[in-house]
Amino acid sequence: MRYLYLFIFSIGFAACNTGGDKDKAGRLNEMFSNYWEERMQLFPLEATANGDNRYNDKLTITIAESFRDSLRRFYARYLSEANRIDSNKLDGDDMTSLQLFKYEMQMSIEGLKYPSHYLPINQFWAFTLELPQLGSGKGNQPFKTIKDYNDFLKRLSVFPAWTDTAIANMRKGMKEGWVLPEALVVKVLPQLKAIIVDNPEESIFYTPIKEMPESYSPKDRQNLDKKYKHAIVGDVGESYKKLYSFFKDEYLAQARKTSGIGVLANGAAYYNYCIRYWTTTTLSPDSIYNIGLAEVARLEGEMNRIKDETGYKEDLQSFFEYIGFSSQFYPFNTPKEVLDSFWSIKNQEDPQLKKLFRTVPVSPFTIRQTEAFRQASASAEYNPGSEDGSRPGIFYVPIIDAKKFNAVGMETLFLHEAIPGHHYQISLAQENKALPKFRRFLWYGAYGEGWALYSETLGKELGLYKNPYQYFGHLSDAMHRAIRLVVDVGIHHKGMSREEAITYMRAHERISEEEATAEIERYMAIPGQALSYKIGQLTISAIRNKQQQQLGAKFDVAEFHDEVLKHGGLPLSMLEKLMEKWATSKTK
Repeated sequence: MRYLYLFIFSIGFAACNTGGDKDKAGRLNEMFSNYWEERMQLFPLEATANGDNRYNDKLTITIAESFRDSLRRFYARYLSEANRIDSNKLDGDDMTSLQLFKYEMQMSIEGLKYPSHYLPINQFWAFTLELPQLGSGKGNQPFKTIKDYNDFLKRLSVFPAWTDTAIANMRKGMKEGWVLPEALVVKVLPQLKAIIVDNPEESIFYTPIKEMPESYSPKDRQNLDKKYKHAIVGDVGESYKKLYSFFKDEYLAQARKTSGIGVLANGAAYYNYCIRYWTTTTLSPDSIYNIGLAEVARLEGEMNRIKDETGYKEDLQSFFEYIGFSSQFYPFNTPKEVLDSFWSIKNQEDPQLKKLFRTVPVSPFTIRQTEAFRQASASAEYNPGSEDGSRPGIFYVPIIDAKKFNAVGMETLFLHEAIPGHHYQISLAQENKALPKFRRFLWYGAYGEGWALYSETLGKELGLYKNPYQYFGHLSDAMHRAIRLVVDVGIHHKGMSREEAITYMRAHERISEEEATAEIERYMAIPGQALSYKIGQLTISAIRNKQQQQLGAKFDVAEFHDEVLKHGGLPLSMLEKLMEKWATSKTK
């Protein structure tokens, strides 16, 4: 096995200057700046995603043991640095930044205690899925200049080493029992196979060659064409073949029959960490489970009310089937019609947005169909734009068959994934130059997904949900997130099987067996992530309700939203404290 690092973190990195002659805020900002610069070198893919193109030719193998050891030292060094800063004379924003930085370092160090690198590939989140998206020319990796094309070739040259490392890690996991459930392994196999092609011109990695700028000379075009075909057959093709063979011939037989992570060695402790990581709370698994049960019951009552409002006379399960099969909810014939319908939703809400938001992003926004290679297993999603605006924020919509695309719930989906959900929250944070860079790009699931789910509750205020079926779609999505609290904890803490979780989900929402299976398998692959949505939304909604009562006529919803978003991503406990401070200032 060979390990290749295009950038290796070592103790040779310049240490942060902590001279006593500098004021505390100055030392703090210097620490944040140094941390960010080092982080971008450690995580060049993250830099590319942020629009920092200095390391577009680099790829660190973050799943390697040696990298994780270096990363542990990196976080520990900065935590020690932060602990040496006297916070007594820091102002509010600097104090928040320091507290947040310490929290981030502590959680990062703790996460490295668990062998998650033994599970480097799953069917939902994996570098094997991210790499083709980068190579498609439609993702984060730029393909504008000759250097851009050569940068990606250099990045691709590391993929064989990443592959060897992933296989070595999974073999260690097999020995220690840290393996994927069998149900997930069989979903990974076709994803790997889909990238393997006989003709390199049919590869998704060849797309940038097909779309080379016309300004390139014939010699450059011919040279790049040759290099890319060679890389597709070699670095890409051979690596995916090796992974496919490993999964099929070796790993599948060792996959586990259980569904939850809690059954693994130290799995219960790892799941508790995942809960804290994704919800940024200290809620116990059982308390989250009970919150989920209560939300499911509440939303079921509201769904029955809307069902009755439409004039439908039978029970809720029958109504689910009616919405799922009635032709009136399948009005599309082409992918373009689906995308145009989402643009229409944007046009409907545009006039109302200024009533709810004073600060809006300047980053561009667009809507695209999800690429074919990952469409079958993908959900609708938002891909953030670059800091400099050169790459727009993208709302990706998987449309396998437009004629089977159900229109119910499109409004709530757009509010969540696009505007004012992820596009507003992520873009405004990136654009806020008053924040240190580590805060502008920081992501917490409970805050980010919580805000997006909260955004779904703004539909009526934004001129949407006039159609009861669209509002029912909103309730269905809220129910979906409530169900997650029950089944995620059920799977990983209470011994609920994959099949039991699918049955529970289908009993309480409008979802096909295929869709429910994909959802449950997602939760199996990423323990705790699904909890972040509802916990975050309930917290933000509770803050708003409390402050509306507290401030009365002084409450301004646009000002409230600006305040929630101005700080960038935060743990929920920090958000609550900052919003309480803001509300108190409004009473004076």
